[in-house]
Amino acid sequence: MDNLQPFHVAVPVSDLDKTKDFYLDLLSCKLGRSSDRWVDLNFFGHQFVLHLDENKKVNHAQNPVDGHSVPIPHYGVVLQWDHWQNLAQKLKAANVDFIIEPYIRFEGQAGEQATMFFLDPSGNALEFKAFKDINQLFATD
Repeated sequence: MDNLQPFHVAVPVSDLDKTKDFYLDLLSCKLGRSSDRWVDLNFFGHQFVLHLDENKKVNHAQNPVDGHSVPIPHYGVVLQWDHWQNLAQKLKAANVDFIIEPYIRFEGQAGEQATMFFLDPSGNALEFKAFKDINQLFATD
């Protein structure tokens, strides 16, 4: 995973200011370019763009994973283990309403990971995960 290039993703939001503040304040993202209709964020080194869509409807499908209903679509980042732990504590202290509370998924199996799911103020599902051994990111056995 040397020289991993940043991804770019754009998501619709129903309230640009409230959603932007969530990413800046709670997730510590940095503000990039912006207008009254969109905002570029530095999302853990990636370009994450919020686009205003006053007609945005929240309608998540779900898939079962490790005994939980995972919302789709969802977006997120693989963090370092300690950073994930700190973020989980920060979100709990802020009384974030988790879709899936922070826990260890696939414990004792290939791909063991820490994960958590929650929504931004516009209803976009986010997943943050971490691996004690990043070489397990794509492990199958």
